[in-house]
Amino acid sequence: MRTLLKSNLVRILLLAASVVLTFLVYTFYDLPSIRLIPENLNQPSVRITDRGGRLLYEIIPATGGRNAVLSVANIPQCMKDATIAVEDGNFYNNPGVDVAGIIRALWINIQGGETLAGGSTITQQVARTLLLSDEVTERTLRRKLRESVLAWQLTRAYSKDEILALYLNQIYYGGMAYGIEAAAQTYFGKSASDLLLPECALLAGLPQTPGVYNPFTNPDLALERQKVVLGLMEKSGFLTTEQRVDAENSPLSYNAEPYPIEAPHFVWMIKDQLDELYMSGQLNAEQSLVIRTTLDLSMQNLAEEIVERRIELFKPLEGQINPNVKNAALVVLDPHTGEILTLVGSADYFDASIDGALNMATARRQSGSAFKPIIYAAALDPIHVNAFTAATSILDVSTTFTTKDGQPYKPVNYDGKEHGFVSVRESLASSLNVPAVLTLEHVGIENVVSLANQLGIRSLGEPRNYDLSLALGGGTMNLLELSGAYAALANEGGYVQVTSILEIRDADGNLLYEPERPAARQVIDPRVAWLISDILSDDHARATGFSLNSVLKLDRTAAVKTGTTTNFHDNWTIGYTPDLLVGVWVGNSDREAMHNVTGLTGAAPIWHETMRSILQGRPDAKFTQPIGLAQLDVCSLSGLLPTEACQHTKTEWFIEGTQPTAYDTFYQRSTTGEIVLVLPIEAQAWARSQGLPLLDEANGNPLGADSLTLTSPIDNTTYRITPNLDLSAQQLSFSAPTVPGLAQMTFFVDGIPLATLSSPPYQVWWTLSLGEHRFWVEGVMTNGETVKSSVVTVVVVE
Repeated sequence: MRTLLKSNLVRILLLAASVVLTFLVYTFYDLPSIRLIPENLNQPSVRITDRGGRLLYEIIPATGGRNAVLSVANIPQCMKDATIAVEDGNFYNNPGVDVAGIIRALWINIQGGETLAGGSTITQQVARTLLLSDEVTERTLRRKLRESVLAWQLTRAYSKDEILALYLNQIYYGGMAYGIEAAAQTYFGKSASDLLLPECALLAGLPQTPGVYNPFTNPDLALERQKVVLGLMEKSGFLTTEQRVDAENSPLSYNAEPYPIEAPHFVWMIKDQLDELYMSGQLNAEQSLVIRTTLDLSMQNLAEEIVERRIELFKPLEGQINPNVKNAALVVLDPHTGEILTLVGSADYFDASIDGALNMATARRQSGSAFKPIIYAAALDPIHVNAFTAATSILDVSTTFTTKDGQPYKPVNYDGKEHGFVSVRESLASSLNVPAVLTLEHVGIENVVSLANQLGIRSLGEPRNYDLSLALGGGTMNLLELSGAYAALANEGGYVQVTSILEIRDADGNLLYEPERPAARQVIDPRVAWLISDILSDDHARATGFSLNSVLKLDRTAAVKTGTTTNFHDNWTIGYTPDLLVGVWVGNSDREAMHNVTGLTGAAPIWHETMRSILQGRPDAKFTQPIGLAQLDVCSLSGLLPTEACQHTKTEWFIEGTQPTAYDTFYQRSTTGEIVLVLPIEAQAWARSQGLPLLDEANGNPLGADSLTLTSPIDNTTYRITPNLDLSAQQLSFSAPTVPGLAQMTFFVDGIPLATLSSPPYQVWWTLSLGEHRFWVEGVMTNGETVKSSVVTVVVVE
């Protein structure tokens, strides 16, 4: 019995040994030698061309991207410390291997799960990068063990400083920069030996996901990552708290000319995508690549010239007020394919005074009224109960809403006027603010944010973060994604994600990569898209806000919308024909306010010239009208079916099934036979200010002299003067409604007459002045009686 047990034990041990030996052979039989490291230091070149094959940018070294090897002595200590803190805090004490990581991988493997990457030491990363590049994407126990054995061998063949130097000289920092010297030259235009602590911390945060933290394309994320690195350095004892805080608050000056380059902001975007393709294993970093992009270089050069020249025109002559306009961005898209034909990220990429290297086409800014078409597209969608139509009447009078913080919110139109009952067509085309807020309130913030997300605007986040100020551009987004959303309107409601790469081939012309081209996704009802395009191309409908024949009108069919943010920080113009879209942003990269520059005066002239220049010689193209639309005459004021009393009618387009079925009730005959208006109480003050006859007055019940009141300003209100904005542009509306029998009205501020008017509308403007002020009006009736309103007090502060 004992002999049998011994025999079985021997068999078990032999079997176990055989299994272990087989596993070891399988794992390590082809393990590369660390002597091959010098042979694996070269990197390939990459050519980036426009759609016609014209060179935009080339990385010169045939064996790789930018790379220069530095001795350990020439690598600054802050770079070593930052790298160790973020990548391998125990670097100088460990045997080159993350033992805990191996045990974790083994345990996951035993459980039948996937071995996850992460937690590798600097030595393991060197081994993986230089010796196991063909296994980088594998998440297996075998690769983890092979990497660990090589790291252990490296620790015995090289000193810790030599291993750290290998890492810092060969690791990828994004932007086609291999090694710290190339990264320092690329991002900061200086040698690595001259790097300062804030710069070291930023660069040390790049290798994990260089495409995400690239400071040229994602400056905010790069700075967030820099703070993480600095925090780890403090935690590891490399910095004091004071040093960390100083480094976080130190401004960074990026290299304005990292390479001689065409369409530089666009090329940086392509390189970020290339980084992602490398990291995902879809492309081999050892191959020479030719990337053919969607860009049209001729169109790009034309747009760059227009932007630069137009921004130059904003420079004031002697004695003129400085509008303070320094920068602009522009994109041109093919709305059917989503292809980026042109992308101008700033007025001058190489001008550090305007932060020209920052890509303002992808920087998030408040959109102003440029966001309104998305709100109205949601409101017009016939799938919703009580969907609006282009004729739906909205009351544009002074209205106070409540924000999510419970604070009063009182939007006003750019011209400071109330326009009474206006249609959806006029409200959108003329960019009226109160109707836009009422429309958002009707549709719901969640529905609008959802539609924006479906149209590629992913930067808004959760609907709960917003209130009704979203209607006037309270959300932030970038020019490229907002232009992509507009492109869906041009594409009959079909959204196509913007794209910038056509194909990638090797030097022999063999196709290596071609992005998927999914079909357009129908996000907006084609009838809604056509209605929005018809409204935005209606010059008469936008006359209220922009006057006839403004710079928004081309010599062809074109839909266009402007946007201006509070205090003139940003302005936008985005417009399109059925086959071409141009989006323009104008402002300052540092968010400094412009002076009285709107989307109409800032961005629109650039849009207008670009559109006309590109489309020159092409025939006019109309927006294709889908089936399911019908024309109908309606009463202009109410948008309902006209009666014999209706004084003004118009013809409007409707999505079938949304036509009005009720008849107008605004126009009625009084007992004296006069045609008068029956309006809700909130509209009556506006009607009187316009001299419109109301039913009560026509029936012999005039509002007497004792009803003389102020509609603006509101009593006990505080107003604030905005710094860095012309005081002449900071004015307060001073207005009162008319009353029957009034001959004239005089406006008083602090006892001094401001103006005397003899006909409505009774409105003047008063420039803000510090202090407490008293407002009232005095009227003279046709019978000679003098009347006076109550006194309204306001306070103006800085």
